[in-house]
Amino acid sequence: MLDIKFLRENPDIVKENIKNKFQDEKLPLVDEVIELDAQARKAQQEADELRAARKKISKEIGALMGQGKKEEAEAKKAEVNKNAERLEALSVKEKEFQEKVRKIMMVIPNIIDESVPIGRDDNDNVEIERFGEPIVPDFEIPYHTEIMERFNGIDLDAAGNVAGNGFYYFMGDIARLHSALISYARDFMIDRGFTYCIPPFMIRSNVVTGVMSFAEMDAMMYKIEGEDLYLIGTSEHSMIGKFIDTITEEKDLPKTLTSYSPCFRKEKGAHGIEERGIYRIHQFEKQEMIVVCKPEESMMWFDKLWQNTVDLVRSLDIPVRTLECCSGDLADLKVKSIDVEAWSPRQKKYFEIGSCSNLGDAQARRLQIRVRREDGSKYFAHTLNNTVVAPPRILIAFLENNLLADGNVRIPEVLRPYMGGKDFLSK
Repeated sequence: MLDIKFLRENPDIVKENIKNKFQDEKLPLVDEVIELDAQARKAQQEADELRAARKKISKEIGALMGQGKKEEAEAKKAEVNKNAERLEALSVKEKEFQEKVRKIMMVIPNIIDESVPIGRDDNDNVEIERFGEPIVPDFEIPYHTEIMERFNGIDLDAAGNVAGNGFYYFMGDIARLHSALISYARDFMIDRGFTYCIPPFMIRSNVVTGVMSFAEMDAMMYKIEGEDLYLIGTSEHSMIGKFIDTITEEKDLPKTLTSYSPCFRKEKGAHGIEERGIYRIHQFEKQEMIVVCKPEESMMWFDKLWQNTVDLVRSLDIPVRTLECCSGDLADLKVKSIDVEAWSPRQKKYFEIGSCSNLGDAQARRLQIRVRREDGSKYFAHTLNNTVVAPPRILIAFLENNLLADGNVRIPEVLRPYMGGKDFLSK
């Protein structure tokens, strides 16, 4: 959410940003919110004047009563009562205007960083750098579920009977490999100085609207019927929510956290749960990284975060590339975002396995996450998040890139301690 003062003073910048995100239908909201804000401030000013007058008249009433001037005192009391009625009406009006302003401000997108390429959707995202040589072996790479079935490691039919499409059973070595990837990612981030956390897997609505836009909320979140609770779509939601309504001393920043959680997503929209497999599903597990920091350090942390993912995935012998998300592909709260994509030798192309985002002070402003300087002044923190690993997607990349011609799967050295010392998965 933008600072209303910034919008008031820079309406043209806000409108240009909306155009760059190809959301022209939101352009009228800028003028609308400026007018509502002006009315709210006008009501507030009049109310403040009435409060000051009431205070002054109250003193005068006391003086008149002390002088025995009852009639004059009663006249002043009548004036106070009249002002009280007006003040009550103004207070109601002020709250109404402020609520309308906040509702619109929650919809106006955050100002994107000047380095973000302008484009309409993910087709306009820009490749930045490749890490590792993408290889296509001289033998056929089966579909990922077929590889898993060779190890009796997946049962989609049973999962469909139990929960419907978009779910799975992992078993045996595949289930163990899934857990090994999560455990390795956890320790990898701990070794890089991050504090390990396991957060709540449900959050209240005020946290949901604090961490994401209404459009994202509708497309992603599952609501618990009859309760003010939602299942999280990623641990970022509850991890950022951890700081709601807090003031952190500047000397205690940055907060660097890595969190594990299951994730639940509707996957509502154009992509949907269509093909047989585990690329796009309703339930998965994830290791995430979260940073809460000073504004001047957020871009430095942004680069560190996506590099962590690249380093981890490369340690698993998986080639990756980074992709700069264009303006139209950025969610409304994001300032800048980079996707990390893994090489698929079967498809002979890269596919997304994680996303790194800098949200500026948008989440902090919504959730009132503030920082106190040594001089006592306060400001809103910047928040960032990034995927460490998100099985099953990283599992797909792992199996395809480590599959051998004989059908076995090589286990990279870094993962062997988590797989009981195994060098290979054997059929």
